[in-house]
Amino acid sequence: MKAVWYTENGGPDVMQVGELPEPEVGPKTVLIRVEVISIEGGDLLNRIHTPPARTPLVPGYQAAGIVAAVGPEVTRFGPGDRVVGFNWSGSHAELFAVPEAYAYPVPEGMDMALAAVVPIAFGTAWDALFTYGGLVSGETVLVQGAAGGVGLAAVQLAAAAGAAVIGTASSAARLARIAPLGMAYGIDYHGENIAERCREITGGKGVDLVLDLAGGKGKDALVEALRGHGRYAVVGAAEGTLPSFGFFEMIRKAMQINGISFGRDMHTPRVHALLADLFAKVASGELVMPIERSFALDEAVEAHRFVAEGHPFGRVVMKP
Repeated sequence: MKAVWYTENGGPDVMQVGELPEPEVGPKTVLIRVEVISIEGGDLLNRIHTPPARTPLVPGYQAAGIVAAVGPEVTRFGPGDRVVGFNWSGSHAELFAVPEAYAYPVPEGMDMALAAVVPIAFGTAWDALFTYGGLVSGETVLVQGAAGGVGLAAVQLAAAAGAAVIGTASSAARLARIAPLGMAYGIDYHGENIAERCREITGGKGVDLVLDLAGGKGKDALVEALRGHGRYAVVGAAEGTLPSFGFFEMIRKAMQINGISFGRDMHTPRVHALLADLFAKVASGELVMPIERSFALDEAVEAHRFVAEGHPFGRVVMKP
C-alpha cells in the first residue's frame, strides 16, 4: 500500500511517501480503505516530539473510509460499512487498521470529508468545555486559537450551552469569520493585549475557563486573563513549543489545570454515545467545520507544513 512514513523526529521533511506492507488484521481489528485523512494537531506534535516506537512509523490518527476487512471477533462492522477510525498512528496511508472500539459509524448520506474531521475536533472541545472544564450557562470562556478545528468546535458548543465566548485569532478578518458561529467577543492577539481585553469584557473579574489550543509564549497572558479559582484546559500547542506552569503561579491564582487527551477515552461507551450525537449534528448542519484545503497523500510534506505555518481556518485533509 502507499503510505507516508518517517524514522526520526523533525520537521515535515522527515516524512517520505512509498510502498509499505498492508497492516495486519487481528481478531478485533477493523481495516479501513481510507478515503479522507484528517490532519490533527497531535500528528504534528508527535512528529516533532515523540520518538517513533517502531520504524518506519506511519503518522496520523484519524481517517474516514470504507471497511475493507474485519477480524473474526469484530461484531459491530462488516466490509462495506462507512466509518471513521482512530488509532495512535497509521492514518496517513491507503489502509488504516484500528481496534473495533475505535471505529465509529458514519451517518447515511454524510459527506466523508466532514465525517473525517468530527471526532477529535468536536470531542476534544466537548471534554475541555464540559466533561473536565465544568462550563455552565452564564460563564465566560476564552478560546485561544479559535480559528482552528478544535477552536471552532469549542466556540459553537460553548455558545449553544449559554456561555459567553471570547475567541482569539491572528487578524480581524479571521475573527469576523468566527463571530457568526457564536463568538461574542473577538481578540486579535497580534494587536491587542489578551489579559487586558478579558478584564474589560468581564468587568475586571477575569474569565471562568481558558481553553489553550495554541500553547507557546501566549500562556502567561492567558493565566492573567483567568479569574481566581478559574479553570485552565491544556489542549494543544500549535506553535510546537511546550510551555510550563510555575508552582507559585498555580498557587497565586488557585487555578485548576486540566490536561485534555480525548484519545484516551475514545474506546469508552460514553464517547461512543457522544460521538454519535456529534456526527448527527454535523451531518444535519447544526454544527459546522470548514475544511480549508485538501491535499493528495503524495503531498503530505506540503500538507503538514501548511497546517503548521499557513494558519488554516478549520481543518486540512488529505486523500489517497
